[in-house]
Amino acid sequence: MSLTHIDATGAARMVDVSGKPATVRDATAACHVTMRPETLALVTSGTAKKGDVLATARIAGIMAAKRTSDLIPLCHPLAIAAVTIELTPDDALPGIRITATVRTTGPTGVEMEALTATSVAALTIYDMLKAADRAMRIEALRVIAKSGGKSGDFTQG
Repeated sequence: MSLTHIDATGAARMVDVSGKPATVRDATAACHVTMRPETLALVTSGTAKKGDVLATARIAGIMAAKRTSDLIPLCHPLAIAAVTIELTPDDALPGIRITATVRTTGPTGVEMEALTATSVAALTIYDMLKAADRAMRIEALRVIAKSGGKSGDFTQG
């Protein structure tokens, strides 16, 4: 298997997708932020000092998906059709489970946009709660599903 972002001389390059058909493509990424139970209580009670943690993280994730090509050097700028961010408080962690699903119709996938949305939502949660809990951890960032394109569908837990 060859790496598509490396040319024959070993130099980095942006992949030419001009010959690929435009198809509907979806990707979902996930991670979670673990925190102390008292910190999670600030989120669920709406008493975090910086405001509504989940609403802010949701907006940050959506904005991040739209700016992925500005952050990841070899990503194509894409016309994103939809971004959905799910933020689920989980007492068992304790913490917040995050999933981001991104959709486009185009010649390349949106895995990087989903990963970027998920990670920026997690970073926003950390930023908004760091005064209360500096030991929070962002964990298990991964693509959990994708569909569309030549390589077909992919799902993992």
